[in-house]
This record gives sequence, structure tokens and C-alpha cells, in this order.
Amino acid sequence: MNKTELIDAIATEADISKAAAGRALDAAVGAVQQALKKGNMVTLVGFGTFYVGKRAARNGRNPQTGATIKIKAAKVPKFRAGKSLKDALN
Repeated sequence: MNKTELIDAIATEADISKAAAGRALDAAVGAVQQALKKGNMVTLVGFGTFYVGKRAARNGRNPQTGATIKIKAAKVPKFRAGKSLKDALN
């Protein structure tokens, strides 16, 4: 499912226009991004939790030249599924 299909599904389920559904989706995604940027967790009960993980610095290899390169430490977004979502899939 891509963003357009998700907007269509939200508009149909919530009985709102596609434009309003698109704005709502963009606002929700933006709110999650802002919270993660601040280092906060976003928990949607029954769905899951978005949080920021840390990836340590490490050595890698350039696939074109084979040379060893240093990869900097980074913050990465992570998602842990909630019980209701897991149960819905099984």
C-alpha cells in the first residue's frame, strides 16, 4: 500500500474528503517526526511504538574499490509492534 492508497482508505473509513485525509496523514507523520527529533517515543496503544535507536560507528567497505571506510554513528527510527497489531496478523 502506498501513500495514495492509504489516503483513499482513510477517506473512505472516516467518511471525509481525500484532501482532508491527506492533510490528516501529513499532520500525523509530521507530529511523529517532530517527537522523534526531540528524542521522545510515540506510543499508539494497540498499534505500536516509534522510538529512536542508536547505531554505533563502524568500519565498512566501499563496494566499488574495496577500500575500508569509517561509517559515523547515527540515530535511526525504529518501530516495535503492539500486541493488538501482532494478534491481528496471526
